[in-house]
Amino acid sequence: MPPRSDSAKDAPLSRTGRLLRFTASARWAHHATALLAGVCIFTAACLYISPLSQLVGRRPLVTVVHEWSGIALPVPVLVGMVSRALRSDLRRLGRFAPHDRRWLRAALRRTGTSNIPSGKFNAGQKLYASWTAGAGLVMVGTGLLLWFPELASLSVRMGATFVHDWLALTIAVVLAGHIWKAAGDPGAREGMWRGTVSRTWANREHRLWRQEMDGHNDRDPLSDTLTDLRTNPSRTEAGGNPRDPAGAPPS
Repeated sequence: MPPRSDSAKDAPLSRTGRLLRFTASARWAHHATALLAGVCIFTAACLYISPLSQLVGRRPLVTVVHEWSGIALPVPVLVGMVSRALRSDLRRLGRFAPHDRRWLRAALRRTGTSNIPSGKFNAGQKLYASWTAGAGLVMVGTGLLLWFPELASLSVRMGATFVHDWLALTIAVVLAGHIWKAAGDPGAREGMWRGTVSRTWANREHRLWRQEMDGHNDRDPLSDTLTDLRTNPSRTEAGGNPRDPAGAPPS
């Protein structure tokens, strides 16, 4: 018997009018990573901004806290990966489907994305997650070169310092944008803090995922490429050809 998907496990909850969006392990990993990122940004500001450095003082201690919080950044996600639900979310975040490309085109043209169905994560969230993961690895790598200067030559360390400093500033700006977007979406905040969301919000923002949670699976739910049943209802008929609702073979 094939293993049950996350949507199958969450079906009882979905019938109550709310959908389970994030399990406790996924929320813990997100909150712990956010806390460590915040500590990194704050301690970096204390090291680079003179007035703040003078206010906080104890520069050696701030340096140690900055170094160890940076090294610990990947730990919450690595620990959380013991959860099947978190591994499923990570696989979804790493896969782009045709509707994701439509979402990106609409976002770039500013024509609105509310009418474009999305899976559990829209294309913007997938890009943010991928960029954050890559930037985090670069920050850890350059940080280690600064922490252990004997590992590289002076020219390499100078390059690492340049990349580390400017990428840190970029991460701070992008993170501020992420927080601003979340602040403007009560449904998204509710899903991350409480774990559940309303079906109305899910249908508006992540229609394909809502269909999956309601049991209208078209393919493997982890592929995040379900057919939008509203725009293509013929796919729901057993054995029917997607281009021929009657199921007759093409001529």
